[in-house]
Amino acid sequence: MPAARECLLDAARTALARRPWPGVRMVDVAATAGVSRQTLYNEFGSKDGLARALLRRETDVYLHGVERALTVEGGPADRLAAVSAWTISAARGNDVVRAMLTGCWSERLPAPSRPGVSASPVPAQRRADAGVPSPAELLALVRDKAVNALDGRARPQDTQELAMACESAVRMALSYVIAPSPQGEDPVELVRGVIGHWAST
Repeated sequence: MPAARECLLDAARTALARRPWPGVRMVDVAATAGVSRQTLYNEFGSKDGLARALLRRETDVYLHGVERALTVEGGPADRLAAVSAWTISAARGNDVVRAMLTGCWSERLPAPSRPGVSASPVPAQRRADAGVPSPAELLALVRDKAVNALDGRARPQDTQELAMACESAVRMALSYVIAPSPQGEDPVELVRGVIGHWAST
C-alpha cells in the first residue's frame, strides 16, 4: 500500500512537528492518515519501525536534493556550491536532517537505531530495519554521489583529489550548520571560492 505508507509517514512527520516523538501516539498517526491502526502496524511493525522508516525517508529526501544540486549548470565549483547550499538549507529547515548530518539528536526526535534480526512478519525493507546512515556514512554517500557526477569534468582528474574536494565542500557546509555565519557572510560563496581555486590548479 504505497499510498497508505506515504500518508502514514506524512502524518508521523506532522505529529513530530507538534510534539516530541515519545508523545506521538500510533493511534493519532493512523487517524491523521485516515487508516486503521492495524494498517499502520501492518506497514511498519511497531512505533520503532515507523520511526526508522520516517528517518530513512528524510535521509532519502536529503540525498535526492543532493542529486538535484549536482545537475545545476556550471562547473564543479558551481555544482559543489549548490550541494553546500542545499545542505545548509535542508539542515536549517528540518531538525531531522540536521540531526542526521551532525549526529546531535535531541530528546524530541526519534532515536536512530539499527536493530538486529527481527521476528516481525513485516518485510524488512518496509520496516526500514537497516536504519539510517551515521553522519560519517551520510557524508560518504554525498561525497560519492558528487564524485560520480563530476568525475571527468573537473581538474585535476585524479579521483582521490576530486573526492577530497567533494568531501571538503560538504564539511564546510556542515560547519555553517553548526556555527551559522555572521550576518552578510555567504557560506556558499566561500565554498565556491575554495573549490574554484582547487579546480583551477
